[in-house]
Order: sequence, then structure tokens, then C-alpha cells
Amino acid sequence: MLRIIIPTLLLLLPSALLVVPRGEEDPLLRNASPYEADSLLSGQGVSGNWASDAPGVRHRVTPSDLPKPYESKSVDNGPHLVERPANAWPKVPPGFKVEEFLTGLDNPRLIRTAPNGDIFVAESRPGRIRVLRATDGAGHPEINEVFVSGLDRPFGIAFYPPGPDPKYIYICNTGTVIRFPYSSGLLQARGTADTIVYDIPGGGLLRGGGHWTRDIAFSRDGKKMFISVGSHSNVFENPKENEDRRADILEYNPDGTGFRIYASGIRNAVGIAIHPQTGELWASVNERDGLGDDLVPDYITRVKEGGFYGWPWYYIGGHQDPRHAGEHPELLEKVLLPDVLLQSHSASLEMTFYSGAQFPREYVNDAFACEHGSWNRSFRTGYKLIRVPLHNGAPAGVYEDFMTGFVTPEGNVWGRPVGVTVTKEGAFLVTDDGANLIWRISYVGR
Repeated sequence: MLRIIIPTLLLLLPSALLVVPRGEEDPLLRNASPYEADSLLSGQGVSGNWASDAPGVRHRVTPSDLPKPYESKSVDNGPHLVERPANAWPKVPPGFKVEEFLTGLDNPRLIRTAPNGDIFVAESRPGRIRVLRATDGAGHPEINEVFVSGLDRPFGIAFYPPGPDPKYIYICNTGTVIRFPYSSGLLQARGTADTIVYDIPGGGLLRGGGHWTRDIAFSRDGKKMFISVGSHSNVFENPKENEDRRADILEYNPDGTGFRIYASGIRNAVGIAIHPQTGELWASVNERDGLGDDLVPDYITRVKEGGFYGWPWYYIGGHQDPRHAGEHPELLEKVLLPDVLLQSHSASLEMTFYSGAQFPREYVNDAFACEHGSWNRSFRTGYKLIRVPLHNGAPAGVYEDFMTGFVTPEGNVWGRPVGVTVTKEGAFLVTDDGANLIWRISYVGR
């Protein structure tokens, strides 16, 4: 039965939300959210904010929910980072357990699992890649080594060729893609790096500012390499800003030849991944700021070859950005609508697909993404790990809170999820560059 919930905290939730309860509330969540676990939040409230988040709460944002530009003020409300309060701990769904896997890191960002089960973590600010090894089911790594250092804000990591016996590890600096010879179990890079792509805009000799994270993924057959490059600017208002080959996903052969733009108009695809079942390329995207609290939604989507997703002239299909009013009308019919819209300003970062055997069957091949958290919204959004349920690789436009709890009741922030990977035994590892640690999420049964 449908019902309208009118929040008691009107300041936190300025618009009514349509809530569809699916089941009885989990008692463990009663103090975490004013909504029932497994509720569906939708409508003009555009899916609530951190105060309505809880594991199992579902969100649907549709194009018809979007307000007009400047309907609310654009604000600078960055996270006020604080030490983790006593007894503060992330919240996960019933049957799951979350624990600290490794503490004391420095700016842990993207995290990837090697075919042999070793864990590779990019500590971007200090410019290094760390490798971790834990026995099956271990709550902490027994081996913790620096694989390589002296890099330029490394982020993306991939193993090539895809499969159980890679020969190379590829690493994305801000301005280059490099690779080292790799064999299973290697704990330190050997030899000097081979530069595969040397001219990614925004870094190195071409340093130009703007978004600096570069992710990498190989097609399932190993024939193509995809590199995500975010925009230099918010919405390209200054003609002097160099946006050449930016706000795009670039395609190369694995040796760096054969360049072309695979998809464009994607403001900042921080995370990209290949779906294990369909082989399709997906992206986790940060959209633009400055149009108000509920514009523009971030998104997670299948990326169509040759597709154009609107930036900077349009957003979420045919909505024209008022800062480019009347420009490029010929592009209107070409703008693709993303698959799953996320609450605006959530800052969607690394994504992966659950490929393990530990979680219940309904999680297998679903998408998961880290929401780093808003800065351009009056009331915070993001600061969580979300799940995008899929059926045969296709989404239904809904996403679900999976790990929450990083914002205090006062609205301060103590944790910021960045990266997520599936371990060999089927658990999740989630990097947190607010608390500078890695969380481990395992399934222990109901």
C-alpha cells in the first residue's frame, strides 16, 4: 500500500517523499533512519539525504523528479571531517558483518583484486601502489608491501591479459598509463615502467588541472583498453579551458595504439568496469554542480559505444544547461539517458560487480559503487556504499543503500568511501580516505 510520509525533520527533508514499504523494519535500524529498511524513496524529494539513509533503503530518481535549475541555491557545504566518534561504526544489512581490515593508510583510493587474490590499493596523494595479502577469511592482511612508489597521483589499476594468468599490471597516473611485468604473487614491481599512453590530458607535461582520477578496464576479450578522463571544468564556461579528450572514455589497443574516443559528454567517469555476464562497459559518473541542491544527478550506466551523454550542453537526456542556453541544438536528439540516476552531488566513485560466492545468490553480478559524499548541497548526500540490483545485466533504475553511517547526527563526516573490490573468498573491501583505512564486509548469515 502506498503512503506519504511527512518527515518530522522538515529542515532535513524539504520535500515530501513517496515511500513504498516492503517489509517490517529491522530493529537495528530504528535509530539510523526515519524510514523503514526496504522502503523506496522517490518523488520530488529526489530520494532524501544522509538522514534518511540506512541499509536496505531503496532510491529511485527519475527525469520527471528534477527541479528547474536554480530552484534552490548552490552552496559550498563541504564535508566537515572529524575523528570517528566513540562507538561509531558503519551499518550494513542484516546477515552482514563489517570490520576494520587495515588502518593507518595515507589517502587510500581505488582498490583492485589480482587474479591470485592479492589486493592492490592506490594511495594517490603519496604516489604509491600497495599490495596486501590475507589468507581466506582473514580479517587482516598478513603481508603489506609497497609495490611501487614515485608515481603521479595513481588511481586506476588493471591486470592484463584478463584471466587467471596476467603478464602485466597497468597503472593510471594522471597523465600517463604505465605497465610493469607481472606474475602471480609478485610483491614489488621489477624493472622500469613501460609507458603505454604518455599524453592523457590533465597530467604530467600536459598538466591542466580539473579532475585527475583515471580508471582503466580491459574488454572481456582483452582486445581493447578503456581509460576514463574527467573534465577540466565544471561546465566549460571559459573557452580557454582545454577540454580536448576530456569528459570522455578513451579507447586504445593494449599496447597504446589505435586511439579513439569510445564515448563522450561524460563529465567525470571516476570508476569504470566490465560486467562479467554481458561484457558491457559501465561507468560511475560525477555530474556537474552549481544548479542547486537537486541538480544534476550523478549516475551509473552502461556506456554505449559512440554514445554522447550531454556534458556540457545538456544533462540527463534533453535538459539543457542554462549556462549554455541555445547552444548546439543539433545535439539534443543525440543525448543518451543514463541507466540509473543517483542523488545529486553524491560523488559516485569506484564501482564493481559482485562476482563472489559468499553473499546470497541475489547479489551475484549486481553493481556496487562508493559514494564519496557531497560538497554542493545544503544537506549532505552520499557517504555510503550502494547496490544497483540487476537482472541479466539490466538495471531497473533503482539503487539501494548497502553500507551507511559515516555522518554524525550533527552532520559532521568521519568516513568517505572511495573504492570497492571483491576478495577471492567473496567478501568486499572498501577504501575510506576520510578515516584512512579499509573496511571488510563479509556475509555471516541471518
